[in-house]
Amino acid sequence: MKEQRNWAGNYKYSADELHIPENIEQIQQLVTRCNSMRVLGTRHSFNGIADHTENLISLENFNQVLGLDSERRTVTVEAGIKYSDLCRYLHRKGYALENMASLPHISVAGACATATHGSGDQNRGLATSVSAMEIVSSDGDVIEFSRERSEEQMNGAVVGLGGAGVVTTLTLDVVPSYNIRQDVYENLALSHLKNHFDDIFSSAYSVSLFTDWKDETFNQVWLKSLSTEQSTFELGPEFFGAKAASKNLHPVPGSGTENCTEQMGIPGPWLERLSHFRMDFTPSHGKELQSEYIVPREHAYDALCAISQIREQIAPLLFISETRTIAQDDLWMSPCYKQESVAFHFTWKDDWESVQKVLPKMEEQLAPFLARPHWGKLFTMPSTRVQSLYEKLPDFQQLLQHYDPKGKFRNKYLNTYIF
Repeated sequence: MKEQRNWAGNYKYSADELHIPENIEQIQQLVTRCNSMRVLGTRHSFNGIADHTENLISLENFNQVLGLDSERRTVTVEAGIKYSDLCRYLHRKGYALENMASLPHISVAGACATATHGSGDQNRGLATSVSAMEIVSSDGDVIEFSRERSEEQMNGAVVGLGGAGVVTTLTLDVVPSYNIRQDVYENLALSHLKNHFDDIFSSAYSVSLFTDWKDETFNQVWLKSLSTEQSTFELGPEFFGAKAASKNLHPVPGSGTENCTEQMGIPGPWLERLSHFRMDFTPSHGKELQSEYIVPREHAYDALCAISQIREQIAPLLFISETRTIAQDDLWMSPCYKQESVAFHFTWKDDWESVQKVLPKMEEQLAPFLARPHWGKLFTMPSTRVQSLYEKLPDFQQLLQHYDPKGKFRNKYLNTYIF
């Protein structure tokens, strides 16, 4: 097999064979014939969650919209479709998704399987929009999960980490299309979050705070606000001491803004504002590393202060760090299960030798706050610690064993962190 790497280039897949099926029947044949395998989406994971030593299945040909149900307000898609393509389709039809991740070039199935999220006090992770999905299980049969049939089992399967089978289709909730405006402020002191955390993060539909951790200041505040004909409002020149930006900015200081979504309070369609980066910009190579830790919201300020204590070790290795809030959900393996959450995301320079030395120190700082690592990003937390943070893990293990009794879809990652 030709060498295969993830989007960032930091991870090399180790499978002997890469299969690129064109229809469900070919997937069924592969699953029946092969003893073990894993599934690839758009390869935006930074660790070995999707790797296997024998067989990989790419869903790159499963990239179509299968149907829009206006009465139920749902859209059914093939699992490999990217959010950017889905969003363009929905917008043409007058519909939208409630939320998106910061990068729109990721597959729907991969994002949902790893509990990827956007931002907002009332916005839950992307997987919560899934109302039904079909998988090819380990014996080659097509199995349907749905809220209507069994909401509890659906809650267990949707953030499935690729362990139950090959996801082939998903049905997502949609809403009527809407507009968003994006305003950016500069230099918000960390100290303002001590007494105003809720005020800051409830001030817009989606709020992101960016810092390079060179000091106790957030370089930028990105406010994404709903915009309607009735909401012709103006934000002030200051936001909790931060000053309104006078031009478009990139989250990473000094970087060009041509690939960032429109700012300066100019209203536009949801799909052109919710993500940080434009849909017509497709990054070919990440040249970066990413980590993310999710903690209960009530610990947010104390956890930020704990990170700040080691900022001198973090800053030299960092491009940028982003803080966002996420609403709680009921998905068993979601880091936001039953808890209002805050996520601390780190985009590192491509220097794994150095980053892997600082991650344990950060995890030690965040341990008192029950931090859960993002499933698809880099972390060094012991497996016993990860497992202890998920109360529904035993139920999830049973679910995977039911649909994959011989462990056909297991790999080193699942055997380490799940079983």
